[in-house]
Amino acid sequence: MLDTGLLLDKGETGVAARGVIDDVRAIAARELPSLVHRIDVEGLYPEAVMRAFGHAGAYAQHLPGESEQIDLGAAIGAMAAAGEYCLSTSFCIWCQDALGWYVYSSDNDALKQTLGRRVATGAALGGTALSNPMKTFFGIEQIRLKAKRVDGGFVVRGLLPYVSNLGPDHYFGAVFEVEEPKRYVMAVIPCATGGVSLADNTRFVALDGTRTYAVQVRDAFIPDALVLADPVDDYIKRIRAGFVLLQAGMAFGLIRDCIAMMEQVKAPLGHVNKYLDVQPEEIAAKLAGMEKAVAALAATPFETDSGYWRAVIEARLAAGEASVQAASAAMLHCGARGYVATGAAQRRLREAYFVAIVTPATKQLKKMLADMAH
Repeated sequence: MLDTGLLLDKGETGVAARGVIDDVRAIAARELPSLVHRIDVEGLYPEAVMRAFGHAGAYAQHLPGESEQIDLGAAIGAMAAAGEYCLSTSFCIWCQDALGWYVYSSDNDALKQTLGRRVATGAALGGTALSNPMKTFFGIEQIRLKAKRVDGGFVVRGLLPYVSNLGPDHYFGAVFEVEEPKRYVMAVIPCATGGVSLADNTRFVALDGTRTYAVQVRDAFIPDALVLADPVDDYIKRIRAGFVLLQAGMAFGLIRDCIAMMEQVKAPLGHVNKYLDVQPEEIAAKLAGMEKAVAALAATPFETDSGYWRAVIEARLAAGEASVQAASAAMLHCGARGYVATGAAQRRLREAYFVAIVTPATKQLKKMLADMAH
């Protein structure tokens, strides 16, 4: 892949963290090229690769107490390294990173020592059901999970249409609304819990290899031992910047590959591609600027200043928009060779739109910025 002087896996992270990123890149380079077409076309879930990334330390660098420092930049760098080959795999890494982030950012020390450790190493895999509550908190949707307090925990009901990186033995973080007193509670829900069922009834234009299911929750008992925050108000403010910033890894990996594709066709097509409005050098410069901005923000993920939160939103918005621009440019530079069914350019274009629509989507980010102006 093209080297763009990446801050997130060079000087801005420690030596050990850079070693983890190098290991992830080596695993990705060895395993993903032969799998990426099956992941894209057949919906193959690269579970063995995901566990190998965990063994390499990819899911532990950003976790308070599991690494020498909270190195969000290393987690983003590892995600980007995988994303250079496959956005589905990169997104699954984000799901895994987010689950660990939830557990280790909570006050549930017992859960950190049990499930948390297994998530950090990839022994336990899982994802995040925060799309709906993140939209709820910003006035876009109604909360989908409701619960009532019972002895020793909560009984939860509801339907979540899309939750990713799941399986029969996986876990996910979820928020549910409780009455008396009315509040939101966040907990980890095991997919193996009685009353929880997964339905695979949707095909996407990309990202089908992410084990994305509709999750039906029918009077599932969630014990207090799995609760992350009750109520969630302060906790959500604590985790939100990390939740959003980690997604930059998906964008950066995809953009690097788009730049590489444009560079690769310079020899045969450069004489005509030079007339296109967007050139790889422009995308590379934009990427370097975004990486620098994200590296600075990732250094202080628990910052509470409103200006910091606004900068996080702006960085995430830029990453989504740049992903679509880079993939569109790569498609035009590659021409017909990128438009065939096995072409990487057309796959990258389909994947890029996911970066722009996954929560928080471009339109939500713009709404959040507009709300801040009032």
